[in-house]
Amino acid sequence: MRIAVIGAGAMGSIYGGHLSLHNDVWLIDTNPSVIEHLQKEGLILEEQGKENLYRPGAAVSSEGLGTMDLVILFVKALFSKAALESNRGMIGENTYVLTLQNGSGHEDILGEFVPKNHIIIGTTEDNGAVLGMGKIRHGGVGNTNIGMLVEDTEGFLPKVKEAFDACGFNVRIHENIQQLIWNKLFTNVSLSAVTAVLQVKMGYIAANPYAWKMTGALLHEAVEVAHALGLEADEEELLAEVRHVSEMSPEGVTSICADLSHGRRTEVDTISGSVVRAAAKAGVPVPSHEFIVNMIHAMEQREQKG
Repeated sequence: MRIAVIGAGAMGSIYGGHLSLHNDVWLIDTNPSVIEHLQKEGLILEEQGKENLYRPGAAVSSEGLGTMDLVILFVKALFSKAALESNRGMIGENTYVLTLQNGSGHEDILGEFVPKNHIIIGTTEDNGAVLGMGKIRHGGVGNTNIGMLVEDTEGFLPKVKEAFDACGFNVRIHENIQQLIWNKLFTNVSLSAVTAVLQVKMGYIAANPYAWKMTGALLHEAVEVAHALGLEADEEELLAEVRHVSEMSPEGVTSICADLSHGRRTEVDTISGSVVRAAAKAGVPVPSHEFIVNMIHAMEQREQKG
């Protein structure tokens, strides 16, 4: 299978490296230093106490590479549209696009580049961290969960599973992938969002009654939206799960909190913002989420002049 992975960060490198074992794989990244290193030295993944060398193709541009069977998007969600636009040349009429990015609603952007029956969405339970130039730690290993928004009339998902599983992944195909994505989303749009606006660690949420009340209000709205979409969501169980996450990781820092503290743009539009967009379609009021989205965007721009 011809595969392009856009974004050579930790997760893009893990997938690009492993998939290169039995596929024609290209890692596409706009950082010329990273690409030059990968071209000369290859990619090292630190896995289970060993350092394994992989040699996927690497380029700053997809120009001249031709069309791909599968394009995997591993950039931050706020850069998705620009990344796909600049690499439109490798998307042909038979190309599928897969996103394993955080958050929800990515299909709205992917739909601008491929038809709905060529969009694959999902989640990954693998995780990784960049240790240095061309060196990634492949930490927790789990399932790669994928599914489509419409019927897989061309039978492409089993081909993805076969290709990925042969390279060390464990792909699970889901008929209702949105349920799985929302299950993961509930914690991000409640606990994570509140840690961001308060600039606190995860343990503060369960420990502080005001922070917990904010978290509960956000979770309640998200559950109402999920129900309107026909998804399952038990509010009491979800509250218990969120409290458990907070209490078990008291020193944890969410990615959205870290982005704000370092002056970076966040992925709020595909996290809390995805609830706002889904709520608009379903006719469900979500004032707390609208406030959170505006607050985080305002915080992003604190250091900007004019």
